[in-house]
Amino acid sequence: MLRHLAIASMAVSFVIVNARVWTGDPRRPWVDAVAVEGDRIAAVGSSAEIRKLAGAARVIDAKGAMVVPGFIDSHVHFVDGGFRLSSVQLRDARTREEFVARIKAFAATVPKGTWITGGDWDHTNWGGELPARAWIDSVTPDHPVFVNRLDGHMALANGATLRLAGVTRATANVGGGEIVRDAAGEPTGVLKDNAMGLVDRVQPAPGAELTDRALDAAMAYVAAQGVTGVHNMGTWDDFAAFQRAERAGRLRTRIYAAVPLSSWARLAGYVKANGFGDGWLRWGGLKAFVDGSLGSHTAAFLEPFTDAPNDRGFFVTTSEARYTAIKAADAEGLQVMVHAIGDRAIRDQLDIFARVERENGPRDRRFRIEHAQHVAPGDFARFAQLHVIASMQPYHAIDDGRWADAVIGPERAKGTYAFRSMLDAGATLAFGSDWFVAPPTPLEGIYAAVTRRTLDDEHPGGWVPGQRITVEEALRGYTSGAAYAGFAERDRGVLKAGMLADLVMIDRDLTRIPPETIRDAKVLLTVVGGTVVFEAK
Repeated sequence: MLRHLAIASMAVSFVIVNARVWTGDPRRPWVDAVAVEGDRIAAVGSSAEIRKLAGAARVIDAKGAMVVPGFIDSHVHFVDGGFRLSSVQLRDARTREEFVARIKAFAATVPKGTWITGGDWDHTNWGGELPARAWIDSVTPDHPVFVNRLDGHMALANGATLRLAGVTRATANVGGGEIVRDAAGEPTGVLKDNAMGLVDRVQPAPGAELTDRALDAAMAYVAAQGVTGVHNMGTWDDFAAFQRAERAGRLRTRIYAAVPLSSWARLAGYVKANGFGDGWLRWGGLKAFVDGSLGSHTAAFLEPFTDAPNDRGFFVTTSEARYTAIKAADAEGLQVMVHAIGDRAIRDQLDIFARVERENGPRDRRFRIEHAQHVAPGDFARFAQLHVIASMQPYHAIDDGRWADAVIGPERAKGTYAFRSMLDAGATLAFGSDWFVAPPTPLEGIYAAVTRRTLDDEHPGGWVPGQRITVEEALRGYTSGAAYAGFAERDRGVLKAGMLADLVMIDRDLTRIPPETIRDAKVLLTVVGGTVVFEAK
């Protein structure tokens, strides 16, 4: 009673009643209502209790809708995602002809000389043949083109772009990458992983104005998906855009900004001078890479690819270089997050984390492996033993699951996107999307983690069904697990008094519907810091 009287004296901003509120708090997982005061949760409880606190504040009748903590997407390329919203759309192009037609049509809408980027094509849509510059040179004579595969680990350049980059048949291959060539030795236009840097160095930066517009578009888009916070795997330019938005009062999404591991000394100096940020914009994370991707055949495996017996993928950075940088960054109190997809890459990175922890001594470091897609059976337990967070993206399972068996075989697939095995081993899961690579839609991610039904519906019982998890386990991946992965668990990830008022209302209770219908659920309301940032019409 005293607690309620104290809260009643506050200026409650709004209350939500008649809801199915999943708080994420194991001590009180389900309640009926929530009261918000300012940017914090004032109280959770029954609708009768919470109505008494409303006063003249807005009362939102949920009418049985579900309310959950705000979704945190623990792996995005946020500014790139914003740019993708206005770029050529190739993800669902099903044929070579459609691929070419879309690029031709887009080129007609932008001035000559404009770079055409983005795209996010998937060559498995038309049978697996990689695109080539010869497909598009005739329809893009006046535009440099550099459109990437949806995983971001290879891209197609047209002739104009290759000329600007100085890439010819005489250009040597790049370590940790590949210039794809035809039978005559001529570059086809496809560049893989580190070879993409040959074009990156000549591609002009978009400028602050366009970058800020892309950020605003990204924030508006994810708000409609229930996303209240993101962990951005990006650049110092991204970080500068986030700072501009915060200074201007434009941030509507909470951002944890990671920058490249190679810049660890710069970040360490920045943290010493400025701390780690605040509830809207935080920094202190560093991102590195071990290997490439499965779809590009650049992920590093212990055994060869099933469909390419002479190929095991490759490392894009050496083990020793990663160890040296990670040890130095860790000694400065920074958090290290490393992209590792193949089982050889994951094992190598776990070895490095173990070595650094042993040499630098104990602390709350929260090392992360980003993606952790294809894990050798003996390595699941090491995630828990080393306290390494598995930062995974469920949507990839139902996307790649359409074709992954052909690439790595059904036996290795048992350890692929292995959510169940990770949880059973005691590892912490943090879920995300990898947007722009996959859509930043947590409801689809929950559907993927719970059902594992591939996008083509060819696996109605789930692709590798033994790796399915429950709705509540998936919710934790997008809430408390992701908050913990970003050192934000004191303020976010659960709904209880005193926590930040980041929450989402969904039109149905995900725990009480057939799992295959989760993908039909809709976000009705998104609140960040007590402010409504999205409300469905």
